[in-house]
Amino acid sequence: MSDSVIDRVRRVMEAASMTQAAFAEKVGLTPDKLSKSLAGVRRFTSLDLALIAEAGGRTVGWLLTGREPLRPAFAARTTAGATPRRGRVSDAADRFTAAYEVLELLGRPPELPSMPAVRPDIKRFVDQGRQLAQDAVGVLTAADGHRTVAGLETDVLITACTQAFGVDVAVTCLPDAVDGLTWQTDTFRLILIGPTETWTRQRFTLAHELGHILARDAQELVVVESHVAPGRQKDLTEVRANVFASNLLMPAPEIRDRFRQVADRHGRLTVEAFSELVVAFKVSPSALSARLSQLRLIDVQSEPAAHYRGLTTEICHLLAGATDAFQRQLAWAAAQRFPVRLVAALYKCYAEGETTLRPLASLLGMDVDHLHDLLDPAEPDSPEPAVGEVEEGDLIFQP
Repeated sequence: MSDSVIDRVRRVMEAASMTQAAFAEKVGLTPDKLSKSLAGVRRFTSLDLALIAEAGGRTVGWLLTGREPLRPAFAARTTAGATPRRGRVSDAADRFTAAYEVLELLGRPPELPSMPAVRPDIKRFVDQGRQLAQDAVGVLTAADGHRTVAGLETDVLITACTQAFGVDVAVTCLPDAVDGLTWQTDTFRLILIGPTETWTRQRFTLAHELGHILARDAQELVVVESHVAPGRQKDLTEVRANVFASNLLMPAPEIRDRFRQVADRHGRLTVEAFSELVVAFKVSPSALSARLSQLRLIDVQSEPAAHYRGLTTEICHLLAGATDAFQRQLAWAAAQRFPVRLVAALYKCYAEGETTLRPLASLLGMDVDHLHDLLDPAEPDSPEPAVGEVEEGDLIFQP
């Protein structure tokens, strides 16, 4: 280790106002090991640094480089008319970015497969979003043999995006008025979406944020202050992300094919037929109406179209006999979910003695001692049997 690392370890010890021997005991090192490391005779291990950082309230990254933790710049989708505070938004992403820092410093950054990109020959942002969605659908359907992206429930879609694009997705509490956060660097791709009872909006947010990732424009803060709707934003990157989301969740070929099927079955596009499409594509009635209008399958100004937009997702599922599917998506969207591979990677580092449980506990928002008890529960002491109490092995007569 360089002198700078040793100097920073000494600064942590000084801030703790403890003797070298007492500090060694606190972090779980022998005084001899700590003394040799401070003298430059022995290298600090990754676990040593994790323990020292934990004891000093610092990060391993700071001990190694002297740099403060990363602070995110990201694209953010918000609800109507609300501007989130940057600090609160940053705080929501800090525990996730800290986990990436630990993995990178341990030489275990998450895998980042190649992914589609905006084609340089396409100039209009609307066309870029449409083509990018077509390319993404091709990758997702080819990866696991899925016949359609629209048919994937949201949790399955998240898993597919992680496998195909290396995007980690978490459903976690976010500041008020923030539906989703996106941040990408050279070492990770992260999407955070908030738990909600409006699961169709959450699904669209996921697709919208994925559009930012694939377009490589999720590295600067972008705050949308109005409801996300295609063609309504002034920011062209938001327009592109909206078009991407619409085409990813409701691909034109699939929409036209299913539209013909339900129209033929019902004789025309009835409310029941429209409800079947809502259930099939897992989007809100208003989003589907807008998409059908874009594809010139319905007249947006017509009375039926206005009626369709006024329906709720729940009513559509009820009319289509799919209330169980609605409840399943509702329950999933309201629950927190952590990126599976990120959690697994941190636990593996802990299990192999490369770090403490602190990074994993921080990611999960749990007390480290409580997490330790959950992962490694102590064996309960066996009480001595009371006088007259039957012990194991005694014969028991039961009539």
